[in-house]
Amino acid sequence: MTEAPVLIGVWKQLVGQEPAARTLSTASTAAARIIENQPVAPGAMTHAWLVTGPPGSGRSTAARVFAAALQCGTGTGCGECPGCRTVLAGTHADVKLVAPEGLSISVAEMRSLVQSAARRPTTGRWQVVVIEDADRLTEGASNALLKAVEEPPDRTVFLLCAPSDHPDDVSVTIRSRCRLVTLRTPPPEAIAQVLIERDGVEPDRAQWAASVSSGHVGRARRLATDEAARQRRSTVLRIPLGLRRPSDVFTCADQLISAAEADAGEESKVRDEAERSMLRTAMGGDGIGKGVAGAKRAAEAAVKQLEKRQKSRATRTQRDSLDLALVDLAAFYRDVLVTASGAGATLNHPDHASEISQAASAWAPDSILRRLEAVLECRDAIDLNVKPRIAVEAMVTTLRQG
Repeated sequence: MTEAPVLIGVWKQLVGQEPAARTLSTASTAAARIIENQPVAPGAMTHAWLVTGPPGSGRSTAARVFAAALQCGTGTGCGECPGCRTVLAGTHADVKLVAPEGLSISVAEMRSLVQSAARRPTTGRWQVVVIEDADRLTEGASNALLKAVEEPPDRTVFLLCAPSDHPDDVSVTIRSRCRLVTLRTPPPEAIAQVLIERDGVEPDRAQWAASVSSGHVGRARRLATDEAARQRRSTVLRIPLGLRRPSDVFTCADQLISAAEADAGEESKVRDEAERSMLRTAMGGDGIGKGVAGAKRAAEAAVKQLEKRQKSRATRTQRDSLDLALVDLAAFYRDVLVTASGAGATLNHPDHASEISQAASAWAPDSILRRLEAVLECRDAIDLNVKPRIAVEAMVTTLRQG
């Protein structure tokens, strides 16, 4: 099968993922034949899938697109039928989406999801459960999911997304019952093309954003369309050569934390207020006149619960934003190491080539490696729930000392 016929309909959303698109397209066609009681090749379709890939490669997009193809009236993912459109819009009754807003997915949430997934489809062809961050399942949630995956209900498909199939991300028992689809880092050319065609970005800006995004499609779109995001990236990349005095350690650490907080704050502010307003309206909390006191009290109690969830989501968003900044920082030191060694590999930050060359001339290779390791250790520390500011200050101290 050639690549061109695959990347039509919903499959066009899989940026630079032609091999994965072919695999999932073949499976969705087999799924349609199963519904029609037609013979299919053994293993062409299964009830549980694990989509892995580096950050920004489009794991959740791949899962949603596959879910749309499974509900497609033709089984091909045409992108035009009601099944495809409602899944992509997030309104299909038979597609359950788990997109954790906090630090983990609880056992209670997973048990509720498994119970609803056991029902037969109501309007679609399959019951589809999409778990966007399966690596955030608690042990209890993993066990609840495992029972469903071991004994899958008829016409139910589980789509799990995780950074890798390593036991630290997905338990071995769940992994053994899933078919693996591995996404690759999208090439800059594919990212630039989608920014131009889908987002209307000017070609020069799109090519620049694609070249500095490290293959992260969402990051490239943000850099191409948001001036504040570009400024925050510049702030982060000024840190390596800005550590001249001991006091710069705290200044640069504060800049890094502040950049992550600002990035997360902008992402959360509008969404949080819209959610609170919609909840008050739905519960009659904004009503006036007699008999609304009870509704107002109930609405305020519900809003407090919502704000608690929003706070947890904000913590997660801030950590994700800080992690992106640390990835940028690690890529800078990687570029310095590449330049110092004369390897000639493509730079992650080609627009900072002069600063990279300056650092490569000034630092010894072992010093560059220590700095790079400090950034990676900071990421691990934050992942282990060390307070971000403490982890960042320790990292920046090592970056200054070399």
